[in-house]
Amino acid sequence: MANITLFAQIISQLPKEKIRRIIKKSGTDKHSKGYNTWSQFVSMIFSQFSGCDSVRDISNGLKSATGNLNHLGISRAPSKSTVAYQNARRDSSVFREIYYMLLRHFGQQAERQRGKFRFKMPIRLLDSTLITLTLSIYDWAHYTTKKGAVKMHTLLDYDSLLPELVNITDGKVADNKASFDMDVQPFSVVVADRGYCDYALLNHWDSNHVFFVVRHKDNIRYTRVKERPLPEKRAQNVLMDETVELELPAARAKYPKRLRRIAVWNEEHQYVVKILTNNFSLAASTIAALYKARWEIEIFFRNLKQLLRIKSFIGTSRNAVETQIWTALTTMLLLCWLKRIAKYKWALANLVVSLRLNTFTKIDLFKWLDEPFTPPPDNTILA
Repeated sequence: MANITLFAQIISQLPKEKIRRIIKKSGTDKHSKGYNTWSQFVSMIFSQFSGCDSVRDISNGLKSATGNLNHLGISRAPSKSTVAYQNARRDSSVFREIYYMLLRHFGQQAERQRGKFRFKMPIRLLDSTLITLTLSIYDWAHYTTKKGAVKMHTLLDYDSLLPELVNITDGKVADNKASFDMDVQPFSVVVADRGYCDYALLNHWDSNHVFFVVRHKDNIRYTRVKERPLPEKRAQNVLMDETVELELPAARAKYPKRLRRIAVWNEEHQYVVKILTNNFSLAASTIAALYKARWEIEIFFRNLKQLLRIKSFIGTSRNAVETQIWTALTTMLLLCWLKRIAKYKWALANLVVSLRLNTFTKIDLFKWLDEPFTPPPDNTILA
């Protein structure tokens, strides 16, 4: 039996020295009195693990752990006004930097989750998710005349199924425009939906030696240059494989090179998927399978919204919202890491619920991860 709680053991796995260096560099602890950046970070992670809906829940939840807070590196439980004040005032960029550092740290420790594709080139899945907000309360989150929203533009690493880059904007920013601010590594493959079929963006990727697989819009105007042979026996769902050039002068000015156009029949949903790519060497069936893998980012967004507190926020300022998003992403990173190192085959939803029920239970973390439903030993002494 462990002497510290399950939640404290998870926090103890964090590289505290690296986090402290980030905090020191950011200067966010300047003039702080008691409730420093580390305490806020742990409090927000706790709110995600325990499913807190308000600052009152965070404050009361940590107060209920009196005697166990020292294991978390917190001197005392914060008041609800302190949590609200610091979420609004302390720069959320420090939590963004902590997330990216932890992504590198746990990515090195955990075995990479390999999918069907074993390319030498890394695969990145690109998409965004919209989080709607009440415009009268979140007046900075512009979207429509009656609704507010923020967007998470996300570049997901296909191997780890975790965000490599996230760009948080208001709801009015178009997907293709926000993608220019996301620095994609050269010689990688970006897979995206039709919202990213922007010829200037495609040319930007191509100029930076990035391969793209993008579903194109129905109103595309092109000229066929060459029809490529279709597979004879395998991959019968490939209907078209051709080399094309954009027809309209404005489109050709943005993307002057040739493109490869592939049409694939989707048997499950009974429709044709039309794809553009600048990769002329991979088989058409592989390009189609790459686009199908894009569904993994939809699953990630679904898990993030359903399992963690990211659809409703405990603060109304932009800084408070971004703080909650970055700490939610950090929580998802920790959950995925725990899931990978466990011998038991956890479903992510079951792991979240079980951790939520046992937040302050004193039990060995790694034994519990491997054997969560093994009963304790029977210490009954027979007469």
